[in-house]
Amino acid sequence: MRSASLSYKGHLYPVEVISHCVWLYFRFPLSFREVEELMLARGIVVSYETIRRWCGKFGQTYANALRRRQPRPGDKWHLDEVFIKINGRLQYLWGVVDQDGRVLDILVQSRRDKAAARRFFRRLLKKIRTVPRVVVTDKLRSYGAHREVMPSVEHRSHKGLNNRAENSHQPTWQRERAMKGFHSIGGAQRFLSAFSGISPHFRPRRHLMPAHDYRAEMIVRFAIWEQITGVAGLSTTA
Repeated sequence: MRSASLSYKGHLYPVEVISHCVWLYFRFPLSFREVEELMLARGIVVSYETIRRWCGKFGQTYANALRRRQPRPGDKWHLDEVFIKINGRLQYLWGVVDQDGRVLDILVQSRRDKAAARRFFRRLLKKIRTVPRVVVTDKLRSYGAHREVMPSVEHRSHKGLNNRAENSHQPTWQRERAMKGFHSIGGAQRFLSAFSGISPHFRPRRHLMPAHDYRAEMIVRFAIWEQITGVAGLSTTA
């Protein structure tokens, strides 16, 4: 059945069109105008501004619903911070994944000092509601703030151990290039918060599975997408 938290009331387009546009935008490195063109090729006339509003309204809701369906995070977290340019200025993108590569959180901040690390740790614990067994970071001394927030957690600081977290930023860099950069910290945070929930759902580790297993896994993931967007409920109410 359609999620009770979603309401498409007042929208002229059917749920299938809305959810498909949101999926295209967050899954592939496309602009709103390119999504508009792809929909036109299917005979659906919708403006890029309408698509932008749909992504802003439903993207985060879809991402939250997908996160609620994820299994419990692993007990080993990899943290990393990288530079991104926002409106011509360097900012810091803080990210964390578990040992299975699941993205747990992303936070854009203007600093990477101890206060920024402390804020990231507190936000992370509030969001995940569990404490890891160990955190793995690079050599940035700011990560010592973990002793104030989660003193019982083991901290391993080594550049070579943190490749998993660094690799998790690659989809973000790809989107940043496609979007020709972000224009504000708030805009970057809103986009990445939804993007980090939707995009990984459609990115199983394909290199670890044969083709038939990959296709079967994707069928399951598309079915979940239809459930959380409300598309699956249409067949039962038609």
